[in-house]
Amino acid sequence: MSDQSTGSPTTLDVATLKELVAADDAPRLIDVRTPAEFETAHIPGSYNVPLDLLREHRDELRHHLDEQVVLVCRSGQRATQAEQGLSIAGLPNLRILRGGISAWQAAGAPVTTGTPRWDLERQVRLVAGSIVLLAVLASAAFEPAKWIAALVGGGLAVAALTNTCAMGMLLAKLPYNRGPRTDLDRVIAALSDDSR
Repeated sequence: MSDQSTGSPTTLDVATLKELVAADDAPRLIDVRTPAEFETAHIPGSYNVPLDLLREHRDELRHHLDEQVVLVCRSGQRATQAEQGLSIAGLPNLRILRGGISAWQAAGAPVTTGTPRWDLERQVRLVAGSIVLLAVLASAAFEPAKWIAALVGGGLAVAALTNTCAMGMLLAKLPYNRGPRTDLDRVIAALSDDSR
C-alpha cells in the first residue's frame, strides 16, 4: 500500500507500531534482514523472511501473509524493497516501520536479543573503506591501483542511486551473516503455525 499523494510506501513510527502490537488484531511483523541480523536483535513476535528469499518466493509467501503486514529492516531501505515486491504480488495494506529496528531500539521498545553481530550496512562500510584505503596506499608503489578505489567509489554511487547494494548482497551470503538456516519451508511453517 502506497501513499496515494506521493506514491511512496506507507510508513508508521515506533509509537504507532507499539500500539498496534499491543492490540488484539496486531499486524504480522516481517523482518527482512539477514538471519544473523535477526538473531542479533528483533522485535518480539516478528518473523524473519530475508529479502532475497522474499524476492524469490514473494508469490508463495503472499498466500501465507495476513492483510495487515508491517515490514522491518535495520533502517527502512530493505523493507522498502520488500514492500515493492509484495505489492507486485498483490498484497494490500503493507506498511514499513520508519527507521527500522534502529528506531525501535532507540525508543527503548522491547527486543529479543541473541548473538551480537555487526549489521550489514556497517560491514559494507568496513569492507568498502578498507578496499579504498588499501588501494590508495598501494597506488604509491603501483599507480594503477588507484582505479580499484575509483571502482569501489563508483559502486557506492550506483548503490545510492539505485537503492541497492551489490556488496551488501554479497556480504549477506557469507556464513557470518547467515545465522540460523532460514528457507522457504521453515518460513511458511512458522507463518502457518501462528495461532491467529
